[in-house]
This record gives sequence, C-alpha cells and structure tokens, in this order.
Amino acid sequence: MKIMTTANRLRGRRLESILPQIRSFFTSGTTVLGANVMILGGFLVFLFFNGQPDPRILTADIQGTIMQTETILISPTNTPFLPSPLTPTASPTSLPSPTPTPTPTFTPTAVLPVKSSIKGIKGHSQSMPLSCESRSAVDWAAYFGKSINEYKFFNGLPVHDNPNKGFVGNVYGSWGQIPPAPYGVHAKPIAQRLREYGLNAQAVRGMTYKELKTEIAAGHPVIVWIVGHVGLGTPIPYTASGGAKTIVARFEHTVIVIGYTEHKVTVLDGSRVYTRYKKEFMKSWDVLENQAVIWIE
Repeated sequence: MKIMTTANRLRGRRLESILPQIRSFFTSGTTVLGANVMILGGFLVFLFFNGQPDPRILTADIQGTIMQTETILISPTNTPFLPSPLTPTASPTSLPSPTPTPTPTFTPTAVLPVKSSIKGIKGHSQSMPLSCESRSAVDWAAYFGKSINEYKFFNGLPVHDNPNKGFVGNVYGSWGQIPPAPYGVHAKPIAQRLREYGLNAQAVRGMTYKELKTEIAAGHPVIVWIVGHVGLGTPIPYTASGGAKTIVARFEHTVIVIGYTEHKVTVLDGSRVYTRYKKEFMKSWDVLENQAVIWIE
C-alpha cells in the first residue's frame, strides 16, 4: 500500500506540470495541428514511461520496510530477565576435634623403671621402746606435708588386745613379745589415725612386690610391717579375746620403703637408711601377710 501511494503522488505532480501545455496545444492554430499531434503523442509516451515508479525509489522503500520489520522482530521485550535461582551449596559440617584422653602420670600396668628412689623424706629415732609404728607414721606424714608429734599421734591410737583394732600392751614394754603381752599395732589402726589428720592413707594386706614398686615409682613411700630390721621370722596365729583370729610375729617392726633396684630394696628405719636384697626383704615382709600403709589419690 505504501509503494502504490508514492507512485500516484508522483504521477499527479507531473500531470499538474504539463496541463498548461496541453491547454495551449488545443487552443493553437490549425496550421500547427500536425506538429501538436506529434508532440502530444510524445508527451503521452513520456507520461506513460515516466509515470512508473522509479526502481531505485522502490528498492529504497522496500529495504526501509524490511529494516523496519527486522527492527520490530529483534526489538527486546519489556519482560525483565530473571536469572535462575541458585541452589545454595551446603557448607561442610566441621567435625569436632577429638577430645584428648588424659593419660595418668603412672599406672600399675605401665612398664616400671629398673630402679627408683624417693628423695626428701627424713626419718627419726622412735621416742618409746614400742612406738615404731607411730614414728614411721609421722615421718611418712611429714613427707606429704603434715607435721605431727609422735606422742600425740600415739596417744590417739585405740587400745586393744587385737593388733588389727588397736595398740596391744604397754608402749614401754620389752620388744619381741606377742599379744596379749606388750606388742604394738598393725596397719589398719595406723591408717585410720593418719586419716584423722587429713592424710590419704589406706591400709592394705597381701600387697605384691610389683605393687610396692609401683608406689615407689610414683613417688609414694610405703610403710611396711616386717620382722626385726628386715630379718627372718615365723608367723604365729593369734586369737584375740573377742574370738577374732590374726597373725602376729615376734619382733614385729615397721620401716618405710623409699627405693628399689633390680635386686635390692632401700628402707628408712627410724633415722637409718639401708638396703636389703629383694629375697631377704620379701621373706621378712611375708611373715605378717605383706601389710602396708599407702598413699591413695
């Protein structure tokens, strides 16, 4: 439709420009009629051929239409571009750090050193003929930071004819007797008395040599019940007044074990320190059933 409108507009302009000439032709004289006819025919031929639209104009119009059409086709829409929603990536779950398991400084199952000794413990001579247990107890307590008077400690012990329940006999009696004569006291009343002073003491019976070394290696001196100054002896069955039975021995005595080597044991006996072979020590300690007072955590 646009191409035809442009051609008609051009044709009308040309007709308007030649109409005066046509009127002049028909009003001219007869003498020039032939010439005017020829001229008129030429004009008609000219009008016919020049009335067609210019192919260059037509081509330009068609190209313009095509460009407008292409522009319409490729023009962007007004719909906004919406990107696809991103799927969130789960952050990796951090694993909690393993809690380290506390390792004891020393355990009974650990490999024991070949030798061990305890420093810083001091011994004193007992103040009374049969107060070796009290003397050993207060020296042991001093090592753990508790100062106790030997007499005061002894006077707090219960008195009984059974050494497993209290002190038997007169502390100023002769050494080497058996109950109910003046004798001494076994481990249980000594540990109980130490606990009264706030010390972590415990009486044991049937303690093994390995357990003894375990305590020494851990830095804990041990009070043990032996015969004489780690000598030989014989266990003697004894029945107390209440019917309770126990084992006693002549020359019952206490020392503090403070060290060991591959073949020997070191003891603190009152104010003296000496060593005994392991077999000799064990025979003396076995007589009174391997009694001891140990430190417990």
